[in-house]
Amino acid sequence: MMLRWSLLLCLCMPLALLAQEPLEYQKPPQEILRLVDVQRPPSVVTDSRKDVLVLMYRDTFKTLAELSDEELRLGGLRVNPRTNIASTATYFNNLQVQRLDETQPRQVSGLPASPRLANFVWSPDQKRMAFTHTTRTGVEAWVLELATARATRLTEARLNANLGNPIGWFRDNQALLVRMLPVQRPALADTAQQVPTGPTVTVSDGSKAQNRTYQDLLKNPLDEANFEVLATSELHRVSLQGRSTLWRGAAMYAGTTFSPDGRYVLLRTLRRPFSYLVPYSRFPYRAEVVDIAGKAVATVVDAPLAENLPKGFMAVREGRRDVEWRADQPATLAWVEALDQGDPAIEVPFRDEAFAWEAPFDAPPRTLFKTIDRLGGITWGDARHAVVQDYWWNTRNMRLYLLDPSQPGQPMKVLSSRNYQDQYSDPGRFETRRNAGGYEVLALEDGKAWLIGDGFTPEGQFPFIDRIDLASGDKERLYTSRLDDQVETIQSLLDAEQGTVLVRLESQTEFPNYYIRHLKQRIAPVPVTRFENPFKGLQGVYKEVLTYQRDDGLPLTGTLYLPAGYDPAAPTEKLPLVMWAYPTEYKDRDSAGQNTTNPNEFIFPGYGSPIYWVTRGYAVLDDAAFPIVGEGEEEPNDSFIPQLVANARAAIDALDARGYIDRKRVAVGGHSYGAFMTANLLTHSDLFAAGIARSGAYNRTLTPFGFQAEERNYWEAPQVYNSMSPFMHADKMKTPMLLVHGEADNNSGTFTMQSERYFNALKGFGAPARLVLLPKESHGYAAKESVLHLLWEQDQWLERYVKQLQANGASTAGAQE
Repeated sequence: MMLRWSLLLCLCMPLALLAQEPLEYQKPPQEILRLVDVQRPPSVVTDSRKDVLVLMYRDTFKTLAELSDEELRLGGLRVNPRTNIASTATYFNNLQVQRLDETQPRQVSGLPASPRLANFVWSPDQKRMAFTHTTRTGVEAWVLELATARATRLTEARLNANLGNPIGWFRDNQALLVRMLPVQRPALADTAQQVPTGPTVTVSDGSKAQNRTYQDLLKNPLDEANFEVLATSELHRVSLQGRSTLWRGAAMYAGTTFSPDGRYVLLRTLRRPFSYLVPYSRFPYRAEVVDIAGKAVATVVDAPLAENLPKGFMAVREGRRDVEWRADQPATLAWVEALDQGDPAIEVPFRDEAFAWEAPFDAPPRTLFKTIDRLGGITWGDARHAVVQDYWWNTRNMRLYLLDPSQPGQPMKVLSSRNYQDQYSDPGRFETRRNAGGYEVLALEDGKAWLIGDGFTPEGQFPFIDRIDLASGDKERLYTSRLDDQVETIQSLLDAEQGTVLVRLESQTEFPNYYIRHLKQRIAPVPVTRFENPFKGLQGVYKEVLTYQRDDGLPLTGTLYLPAGYDPAAPTEKLPLVMWAYPTEYKDRDSAGQNTTNPNEFIFPGYGSPIYWVTRGYAVLDDAAFPIVGEGEEEPNDSFIPQLVANARAAIDALDARGYIDRKRVAVGGHSYGAFMTANLLTHSDLFAAGIARSGAYNRTLTPFGFQAEERNYWEAPQVYNSMSPFMHADKMKTPMLLVHGEADNNSGTFTMQSERYFNALKGFGAPARLVLLPKESHGYAAKESVLHLLWEQDQWLERYVKQLQANGASTAGAQE
């Protein structure tokens, strides 16, 4: 018997070893590496007056060492228990300050060594900016003086940023309200070493709880205890001199918001019981108003656990929700309550009702208005003007109303009603200004406001500024951009009387920079920033927004890139093609067929971009339109597969007709839902030689209560779930596919297990596939080592299965439609 087992082991071990590759991290070819390993220009934030720019620099990537820090995943949180801040936080490592009238930025002095800066908050007067710095042991509070460009540390590393930004400003501009770790903080339980005292039991009481598939949920009482420790803070008042005073005792504070006049604070506090089915955003919570000394004034909301929301994207909690301060009043709360029990299946004339409650909160709240659909937001203006938005996902309809807050309960005037996916009819966003209370309100002048729009039209993109008379609804066009070789993005109206506007200009080879445009003077835009193009290796690349049609006549677009030196007017070589896409669902054909891509946009290759392969001799069709349309009673996913294939075939036919590509050497790829698309295309068509699928979900029965834009559950539409699941058709898939997944994916539904199980199914049926799991990585990939290796894997796959195929050789594609 021993001899027999030894023989079996000898026979099996070589096979097992062949199934895995002992591979170290690799780097892509030089053509790609020089575009990835660059120092990118800074992010730019401005004060509300647009007088001051703060330039924020960061490394392009994290390191594996950073991703390998200790991490706890509890209740939808991912936190570093040693530093008490999100383990996924992105840090900046340098700051500069520049006034709008200056030509060069000033370096901020006083920054800590090896800065890890986050959580930036303007002071109410915008003379300062508070932020956090994460050390190896915790989080500190710092403040930046804009006038002197000097940073100063205010606290030791005791802040608690586990539930988000831990700092806010008192309205006197002289102190911060800070969430700090409690002095008597319990130790975290070591769940790996703890001996269980009993089983974990979860009970269904008969009420429906059709929740989506969430990650990082609580699993047992020890998780609950650790979550409470991590979420609990004390509130301290910290002066600009660094003096800290206890302001309010320990609780699970999830939000602290000052009233515009600074006399009150709205506190949002999490409470037990916790849940093993939903993340902490749906845990019980209390919203209460306290005065400036931290003394309780009024309880606004005492919300229970929200495990059992009705089905549908428009389902909401019953009772008061979205409590906020009215931005244009000293101390008035506003909130909304559902009139349909939070259930979109219940037909009612009005879905939501909004209320206001004025300080000192000793009189009953009063009704403000009702909305036909779900309230989407309120932009407050003054005592007579506010703009209200409602929307309904199922119809994609959005309305804008004019509200007169001085006439509560009166019908509102409809300013616009449109399909929000219809970009051509978008009226633009209302210009706002920051008031004395530090809140953004409508910019108004004699009952008139300004709208700034992206300006997408069938003829191209022409950003605009309109002035609208809110009483009549009449509009006056003040400016329309007519640039045909650049993209102009209107940031803000600086001075309406002077006609000055802050804009951002870019072109295919010019990195986005900021300028002042003078509407009333015929002078060139005045540059404010001068950031260099870090991707000069792409300057000779040809770029075009390709337009073509699906076989049912639906217009489609994609951004085409051809290698430097390739003449699109006289193609002499048929190139291999990389197509990259992400499906989008629509409820009408007109919106689905719109073009919202500007050919003059700067060529910016992010880590997940396919653009790199234009330097390797490929044609690249990026952001190829993959609309999935379901009009009327038909849902988009009812015909997902045939529409998916039709979109792909239309793009290949269009490029083939131009003579640019060898249609036998075409690869398709995508990330997340784009990976799901890729697997389906390889399974249900013979259009592709290979595919790349990153961080996708492939078995929809593992997300049975909805996915992406699908509201129906599995038991209502089993055929849809089964037909759309590549896993269910693994026996048909014979086209080479590279599967990549982060080992620590945190996205709802895209568990790493999805790729592992799908790969096992493909392997079982002999499909050529490769599974690459990136250690420590989440749904998006952050570490430099991971990104470089990802690019190497993709390059190797494309070279082997796409480029090396001969135009007249045998196709590797498998199943037919």
